[in-house]
Amino acid sequence: MVAPDKFKGSLTAAQAAERIAAGIRRAAPGTEVRALPVADGGEGTVAAAIAAGFRAVPVKAQGPTGEPVEAVIAVQGETAVIEAAQASGLQLLPGGVKAPLTASSYGTGELVRKALELGCRKLVLGLGGVACTDGGAGMAQALGMRLLDEEGEELPPGGVALARLASIDPGPLADTLNGVEVVVASDVDNPLLGERGAPAVYGPQKGATPENVAELDAALAHWADHVAGLTGNDLRQTPGAGAAGGLGFGAIALLGASLRPGIALLLELLGFDQAVRGARLVVTGEGCLDVQTLHGKAPAGVADAAAGHGVPVAAVCGLLELSETQWRAAGFAAVLSLVELAGPDGDSLTRAGELAELAGERLARSFLGAE
Repeated sequence: MVAPDKFKGSLTAAQAAERIAAGIRRAAPGTEVRALPVADGGEGTVAAAIAAGFRAVPVKAQGPTGEPVEAVIAVQGETAVIEAAQASGLQLLPGGVKAPLTASSYGTGELVRKALELGCRKLVLGLGGVACTDGGAGMAQALGMRLLDEEGEELPPGGVALARLASIDPGPLADTLNGVEVVVASDVDNPLLGERGAPAVYGPQKGATPENVAELDAALAHWADHVAGLTGNDLRQTPGAGAAGGLGFGAIALLGASLRPGIALLLELLGFDQAVRGARLVVTGEGCLDVQTLHGKAPAGVADAAAGHGVPVAAVCGLLELSETQWRAAGFAAVLSLVELAGPDGDSLTRAGELAELAGERLARSFLGAE
């Protein structure tokens, strides 16, 4: 079974699975190889769901600064998988110009709204990679909530505008979400505010200066005060509230979402436990196997899940930054690095597909008795 995450900058998870599988089949003809590309809740989550059989539904939405974007959600039965970065991602900023104060999560709310219009009653929301730090306010506005200033005018988009929030009109939000389960796939445990909060930790990645961080932190505190007044619950310190510029907070406080570790949730959704039965080897991987891998990233999650079935796990990665002691302790029986396979003069990025096949061949010889 081949279950890698993406190799960022070179291979999607599906491409990595296809090339590793091709190498295994070449070295061990007749071997049944099941491909199950995975993700940990961030970029590639929708693609992994589609590769596992979910239906791709295109959605027109607003990008982080209001420009129209083409996004996709994944639907199967009454379950929808939504990736915030599809509508609110950093990669969608026109010209790459960052907008830390004014970028909005409105488009993510439009993806949620589309899923609800399709009759979905379970929404899996993957967070990460967004351009906004608005505490999920834009998402709430897209779902019918009105955020008003002292003059009763709707606030403009972005986190900094929340400093002028005077009142909230919840609109149809509660009725819209009645009977709907929302689950956030995220491994981030940051609170909304403070030195470990969304503005301080993730704001600089989105272009925020130290002054911007202070402005956003104060604006989000004001937002959290109003949300607590509306709901009767103050959830700003909840672990995970700071995920995706505070989208975690908006989902927990306003959508009634629960938080689950990303890879565990996705493996459950993709049917990993059923698919791995009878396997002699599981191959996982990602672009860089490093200390972050050990803290809930996809390969570690796959290794944990496979261990429950007594199946050995090997990893293929672009770059290996763990010692053998570390990766063995994480549950890997072998690790192959594309950088090492390429050699000192090789280019592992442009040759990633070819090298992934070579890795598959070597693993087949090591674990499946291939010649």
